Amino acid sequence: MTLGLHRLRLSPEVFWRLSLPEFVAMAGGFDRPGGMSRGEMDRMMLRFPD
Repeated sequence: MTLGLHRLRLSPEVFWRLSLPEFVAMAGGFDRPGGMSRGEMDRMMLRFPD
């Protein structure tokens, strides 16, 4: 919410109507080439085993 409402300065109406892919794109989440590395995935699997 902080990112959407404060940093991106979206109105609450716009923020709550966004789909998750739209929000990720606006937040710059698709700028990362190649996605998650194998090491990152291994660390997440250890941290969140379920």
